[in-house]
Amino acid sequence: MIPVTQATEPDSFHEHVRRRGGDAIARLLGKPVTGRGSRKPTVTYARAEEIPSHRFPPYWIEPRCTDGKSALDDMMDLDGQQCAYLAMRIERATGTPTVDHFVPKSKDWRLVYEWSNYRLSAVCVNTAKGVMDIVDPFQVGVGWFELDLDTFLVVRGASAPPEEHDRMERTLEILNQRECVMQRGQHIQLYREGKITWDALAYYAPFIAAEFRRQDRFVRRDA
Repeated sequence: MIPVTQATEPDSFHEHVRRRGGDAIARLLGKPVTGRGSRKPTVTYARAEEIPSHRFPPYWIEPRCTDGKSALDDMMDLDGQQCAYLAMRIERATGTPTVDHFVPKSKDWRLVYEWSNYRLSAVCVNTAKGVMDIVDPFQVGVGWFELDLDTFLVVRGASAPPEEHDRMERTLEILNQRECVMQRGQHIQLYREGKITWDALAYYAPFIAAEFRRQDRFVRRDA
């Protein structure tokens, strides 16, 4: 994991996601809402905190009428298709990109439809994260995480602040899932065998490239 800067909220986000989401929450609370999708749901709740996470309509993945793209598509474009947690590229057809609600939907309904709470995530990371409290890629510091280039495991870096150690341990469980380790190993092997260039490695896996640079483990032609 390396520091990530959140992209600027797209102009279309407020109308297509935030406003519609606010209307959906109002309907789930039994409040009158006019316009598209204004029909009252069969089940309503007394308080927003009682709304189950699965009842929030996933407007972040719904295509817009104007261009057929969703907020998830916007994130893929703006974030260079990089998983915010793994710092590896997510392919559109095979990588299954997802929108991770960093603060889970079940914990704060106010953030369900907020761009600031969205992280572009590979599905394996999003699924494993669930409601765990882990390190935010928008808040992580340089050198908090390091990579063992022989085992392909992510480890806690020497500069990691002690107050973040517990959160980092939970984060490492996610980053070191078997499929994540295998993917890092594949990138590293392809680079070492000369099947991809240094520029390609930096493009597809910037965290791995950063660790090769930090550890001065370039292959000879890149030294």
